[in-house]
Amino acid sequence: MLILNTGGTFNKRYNPLSGVLEVPFDNMAIDAIASRFTCKLEIAGVLYKDSIAFTQDDRKMIADIILASHESTIVIVHGTDTIHLTAAYLDALLDDRVVVLTGAMVPYEIDTVEATANFSMALGYAQATTQAGIYICMQGLVAPWEEIEKNRETCRFERVQN
Repeated sequence: MLILNTGGTFNKRYNPLSGVLEVPFDNMAIDAIASRFTCKLEIAGVLYKDSIAFTQDDRKMIADIILASHESTIVIVHGTDTIHLTAAYLDALLDDRVVVLTGAMVPYEIDTVEATANFSMALGYAQATTQAGIYICMQGLVAPWEEIEKNRETCRFERVQN
């Protein structure tokens, strides 16, 4: 299984020199969580940015990495603000893989619980499902990407009401 780390709040850490939360150029949060698992994970850091700053070129780079990989199961740690845009982009290109996007509303460094739960659930779902597709896993929900959205008023991910 391939784990792609693109940054986002999940990975942010406080920089005492600048006084701001920054996305560091490392996989520390994911490595800390994954160190407790028994399954083998290939972890690749690919962007290290807040998803608000993502461009179509960034999404293309993520897709190119997936297409070049021999892995059929991928988990992407992604910022929550534009997770749906990357999911839609990947959905238009991929139809033969299980791709689960996840993230966190609170940085792992500040509170390990949400990031650990979201990552663990995404990993478990990615391994358990046999249905190729693009999924979002956040706050106890996992569904095809178009069935989950971020409610900015409540700061929660919810099922889309049809």
